[in-house]
Amino acid sequence: MTITTALSPTPRAQRVVRVCANLVGAASAAVFSYSFLHFYLQTHRLIGIVFFAQQTFVALAYLIRRPARVVTRRPGDWLLAFAGTFIGVLFRPEGEHPGWGIWTGVVLQLVGVAIAVTGILTLGRSFGFAAADRGVVTRGPYTVVRHPMYAAYLLLDSGYLLQSLSVRNAAVLVVGTLCNGGRALAEERLLTNNGEYLAYRRRVRRRIIPGVW
Repeated sequence: MTITTALSPTPRAQRVVRVCANLVGAASAAVFSYSFLHFYLQTHRLIGIVFFAQQTFVALAYLIRRPARVVTRRPGDWLLAFAGTFIGVLFRPEGEHPGWGIWTGVVLQLVGVAIAVTGILTLGRSFGFAAADRGVVTRGPYTVVRHPMYAAYLLLDSGYLLQSLSVRNAAVLVVGTLCNGGRALAEERLLTNNGEYLAYRRRVRRRIIPGVW
């Protein structure tokens, strides 16, 4: 007589974990969305509404995304995802505030938000957080670089740094960029057995910065 012990989670348990993770992601985005709306109501600066819309799209993306075929189990990949996504909360409005930096920073942030929202809409139900396989998306901004969402983060963070020049904010930008670069490598490592992704990678050579990397 053979006794089999189920060491892996049951489908029901996996579904509960997935739903909870989606709700946590949506809730965190909703908190940011509310904070940007509050910022707009207090300052009447248009950038507040722009970021409010972006975070609202993120919250909705968490609620509608499809289950992943494969999700990374490496703690380091999850740490990179968390740091790359939330390190921006460490920025502070301190340092130098040159006029040219303020306006240039706003332009970079608007472009970054536009890329991020376009990327979210293009991903649709394939939106993710940590490295996973929810299907390969090859249209829209994904025809330019393989990870346009991280390109958007780079523009958003660079825009903030130009508006508030300080060593602290520069360090946050560098660490966040390195984390998102690590996320890109983690996602590509997970997809090495996906033939469709390998073909896409041969067509689109750069990961985050066109013509550079």
